[in-house]
Amino acid sequence: MRERDANIVSEFEDFLKEVKHASYNTMSSYIRDINQFSEYLARYKNKELSFAEQGDVSSYMCWLRDNGKSPATVSRSLASLKCFYRFLLSSGKIVKSPVYDIVVDKTVKKLPQILTNDEVELLLSQPKCTDCKGYRDRAMLELLYATGIRVSEIIALNIDDVKISAGVIKCTSHGKDRFVPMYPAAIKALTDYIEIVRNQMIASPDEKALFVNIGGTRMSRQGFWKVIKHYQETAKIDKDITPHTLRHSFAAHLLENGADIHSIQEMMGHADISSTQIYAQVVEKHLKDVYNKAHPRA
Repeated sequence: MRERDANIVSEFEDFLKEVKHASYNTMSSYIRDINQFSEYLARYKNKELSFAEQGDVSSYMCWLRDNGKSPATVSRSLASLKCFYRFLLSSGKIVKSPVYDIVVDKTVKKLPQILTNDEVELLLSQPKCTDCKGYRDRAMLELLYATGIRVSEIIALNIDDVKISAGVIKCTSHGKDRFVPMYPAAIKALTDYIEIVRNQMIASPDEKALFVNIGGTRMSRQGFWKVIKHYQETAKIDKDITPHTLRHSFAAHLLENGADIHSIQEMMGHADISSTQIYAQVVEKHLKDVYNKAHPRA
């Protein structure tokens, strides 16, 4: 990457971090998309990012499609470029955005996969409280399904974020705090983990992380993902379960049982209600599937 482009991207990264309070994953996604566009411009147009024109962006979208990128990937790349060039425009580095009035084919949004109640119970019953790892894993799975928080949020939790007496956890995302309630089984699993094994697992008495790995330091995303995949295999559940699957299941099951969608939005930390409304479609589809399977004349 050319030095001027590298400097501008670095400034944009600081803007995302300091002003927008973007999550690590969002920031990484934006920067990756901008870097790829910079490489495209240098290779095929002999241009820098600040000199890109509308035609360059349009041809880049076509190039992505021609190279087998999915409609979702193309749409995400365009969104990243729009955010980046809004930043350049507002900071006076350009006088006109090259992404103005560019649209791409809308993606067909897949409904998120959810687990049935039986599958959730089966998955949550897999960790056995016979050793430290079992206590920790049961607490993590129960907490994830109880609160529907993101995997990035659960691994970022500190011991001080747990309010056992109030039955809630404090979750911080995009610079905002929210308190999410827990059901009794999750409270018990978390209490057992904290009181019985956590002090044996932490590498240092000063460790703040709620959940730690076998080395005694904060659990990573990859480590948590491996925990989920392990118990999916032991439970012999055919669905591809990720930490987000339990988040989706949390929302859909609450909605299915009559919870208010605005309350679910608040618990999940969605900035836009449209992100939560997708679960209404999941519940509707689930009910239709049940009807079609169970009704004698369906």
